[in-house]
Amino acid sequence: MKLEILTPEHRIFSGKVYGIQLPGIEGSLEILDKHAPMIASLGQGKMKIIKEKNGQTELYEITGGFVEVLDNHASVLIEGASAME
Repeated sequence: MKLEILTPEHRIFSGKVYGIQLPGIEGSLEILDKHAPMIASLGQGKMKIIKEKNGQTELYEITGGFVEVLDNHASVLIEGASAME
């Protein structure tokens, strides 16, 4: 699936991924390839980008925003993010 992650200042990520885990305001969300269309609010917490099925990942701490999934394309619009190791 194609993933784009944007803040008001810059683009954090753009590319093909296996999935993404996000902190929804009512619990954790996991979006994988061919997910049904949806829009959800995000809270503060950890965002994990799963680049490959075998587990290559990137971690970020985010401060909230929204995610939209449509036609195997996920757009994550967040207030801010910092990379975690």
